[in-house]
Amino acid sequence: MLYYLFDYLDKHYHLPGAGVFQFISFRAAMAVITSLIIAQLFGARLIRVLQRKQVGESIRDLGLQGQMEKKGTPTLGGLIILLAILVPVLLFAKLHNIYIVLMLLSTVWLGLIGFLDDYIKVFQKNKEGLSGRFKVLGQIGLGITVGWVLFFSNDVTVRQYLLPNGETSAVDASSVYQDVKLMITTIPFAKNNELNYGNLFSYAGPFFNGLYSFLYIPIVIVIITAVSNGANITDGLDGLAAGTSAIIGITLAIFCFVSGNAFLADYLDIMFIPNSGELVIFCTAFVGACVGFLWYNSYPAQVFMGDTGSLAIGGIIAVLALIVRKELLIPVLCGVFLIENLSVMVQVGYFKYTRKKYGEGRRLLRMSPLHHHYQKLGYHESKLVSRFWIVGIMLAVLTLVTLKLR
Repeated sequence: MLYYLFDYLDKHYHLPGAGVFQFISFRAAMAVITSLIIAQLFGARLIRVLQRKQVGESIRDLGLQGQMEKKGTPTLGGLIILLAILVPVLLFAKLHNIYIVLMLLSTVWLGLIGFLDDYIKVFQKNKEGLSGRFKVLGQIGLGITVGWVLFFSNDVTVRQYLLPNGETSAVDASSVYQDVKLMITTIPFAKNNELNYGNLFSYAGPFFNGLYSFLYIPIVIVIITAVSNGANITDGLDGLAAGTSAIIGITLAIFCFVSGNAFLADYLDIMFIPNSGELVIFCTAFVGACVGFLWYNSYPAQVFMGDTGSLAIGGIIAVLALIVRKELLIPVLCGVFLIENLSVMVQVGYFKYTRKKYGEGRRLLRMSPLHHHYQKLGYHESKLVSRFWIVGIMLAVLTLVTLKLR
């Protein structure tokens, strides 16, 4: 909103300094500052309200060190994250940008699903919360919406350059280009690393050339569901999910900046995605929200984010990666979420297999997800979180290295 106000003042009244709002870097800096301020001011007030209304987390005794001390800690802290994201984006971003609209929709959509889950747990005293199938249906609904927009909207384009030999390329810049609808993504660690989803059906004949949306949209659904659930599972230690997500958010902000800048995209030999640079404002607000939330969520936590925050931040990360065509990098960038997800799947699968084969279930880990396994081994919670953050930073650096390592 402020972007449009100062753009109007600059064009019609030549207000000194108003033109600075045209720069993404300035608006991104303002977004992160505003996000941090909102998290600080709103967070303290929300915690007091939740404590007064006794909106506390019910804790199951799993025999973990320090676990029962958390009983009664307020939940619904994800509202802090959502507000600290939405307000700066509404203030500083171009709201007619298709990618900003998609990110706002994704944030609110998954935030509402998570809020319903937390509301049922806290106010209706139902420990199960929202039924798992309804969560998955909500995630599938968002996946269909995001996949449909990315696939069919004419505002979602990539730049193709016409080469001297008459061929086209998404990365080799020349003076002749066109912005086209093309569903391609980046294959990490590979030269000439663009994968056209349409080519996956080409072997089946021309009849299937126009049907690859039936492949792309399910891929989007799987990615959004997997990453949002991964963030949800990771949210088991004070500061773990928020800190890891902030690291991922910084990485995605860099990808959005270079993918949305024609000069940098040419220099790095990556595909240029018109209008995606505006997502830097969203990413910086997201990082500011996660860091601001850590003020209250770091050990010992004064508030938990609940599903309101964890489902939303996972979905945000997934949609951002899809927009900048880096979804194949998610297993690396979101490696912490992935290993947490896999630890649960392997534990459950192995338990069922051994129960069927030997008559009693056996476990590979002392407890899943993985962070609880290390707690059982005697590691302190704050040390575990710090080490997971370090792993997250290493994975983020490896992800950024793919910009040139091909």
